[in-house]
Amino acid sequence: MIEGILINGLVKAGLYALLATGFSLIFGVTRIINLAHTALYMLAAYGLYYFGQELGLSLGVSIALALVVTVIIGALTYKLFIERIREHHMTVLLITLAFAIIFEEAMAREFSRDAVTVPSFISGYWEVAGVKVLIQRWLALGTAFVALIGLWLLLTKTKLGTAIRAAGQDAEVANLMGINVPRTFLITAGLAATLAAISGIVIGPTLGVVPHMWTDPLIMVMAIVVLGGLGSLKGSVIAAFILAYVEVIVCYSFPEHCYMSRAIALGAMILTLMVRPEGLFGTSFEEERL
Repeated sequence: MIEGILINGLVKAGLYALLATGFSLIFGVTRIINLAHTALYMLAAYGLYYFGQELGLSLGVSIALALVVTVIIGALTYKLFIERIREHHMTVLLITLAFAIIFEEAMAREFSRDAVTVPSFISGYWEVAGVKVLIQRWLALGTAFVALIGLWLLLTKTKLGTAIRAAGQDAEVANLMGINVPRTFLITAGLAATLAAISGIVIGPTLGVVPHMWTDPLIMVMAIVVLGGLGSLKGSVIAAFILAYVEVIVCYSFPEHCYMSRAIALGAMILTLMVRPEGLFGTSFEEERL
């Protein structure tokens, strides 16, 4: 039982961390809360299904197209509809929620609300410490960690990363330093969409892909970023592990009440916020968020 909790919690935490980091990244830099973030995860999963199963393209081409199309949709949504109202936070919330619902309804109209199946990239199981886990899930975990490490290297070791962090700390000062802040914000939106798309592509084959598959991850992602501290990438990763293990422990300990795992995870978040309202690694707006 302990081995199952450790392994399954690790796999779930990696995927939550990937989604939550993208959500936290775009908030930490542009100060917008994008409720359509996990809808991009859903779109990527459908893109993989459409290009691979409907059009019969190869796996590599299907992955590439699903990723590129999803990132383009995410970036265009930001550029055309969010950028101009970025300072109006409530309006941004409503518009991004509207887009999430529009994306859901579009997929339901195109593919129906019944689940569609995306074949695994690699079939079979790997058994670790007596626990069988789909190889596809191990692949998803590995992909998540590679993507997170890549993001960290980008933000800390490149000029683009320096520009992103500078724009996130103080957009006006960054603009005075010669940084193209609107372009940097657009790139950040693209990076966040990339993380969401990667999540949908690698986890889609382990799930039945349905139009409403974005809602449960959105609940967990919001809990994670609030618990870890809005805008803190480190906090998002750590909180993803905390809530993932809470969810898995509940399911293993009380299988008949597994459906309550998300409610209990949210309860853990609330208790933490009662003690530390800014979250585990939260900072004020004047401090560095990344």
